[in-house]
Amino acid sequence: MKNQYEKEVRERWGDTAPYKESEQRTAGYTQSDWNELSSGMDAIMEGFAELKTEGFAPDDEPARLQVEKLKQFITERMYTCTDEILAGLGQMYVADERFTKNIDKHGEGTAEYVSACIKSYCGQ
Repeated sequence: MKNQYEKEVRERWGDTAPYKESEQRTAGYTQSDWNELSSGMDAIMEGFAELKTEGFAPDDEPARLQVEKLKQFITERMYTCTDEILAGLGQMYVADERFTKNIDKHGEGTAEYVSACIKSYCGQ
């Protein structure tokens, strides 16, 4: 998956500190590490889908905790995920149909819900 979008990512964010941090931190990742990263993100998105199904609003405490879980996961495995970066990710999850499609495999509207949760979390 990384190689599929590598050129685009490098062109868009290659000069940024988070990109450089991610490159350094993931340089030694094995296929198993990448699989674990993917599975972890899927589990987090599944958690958002469950919260949405259970009727939690984006500003409810369980949703805020799920956003914190996402932020921490990214920070631990890729790059330091600031609120500014997190807000950008939330926007990208609904603006880029590739992200939306991938996230919505956990349930229709999950990407929009995640985006709304992040927006609430970041105070936007």
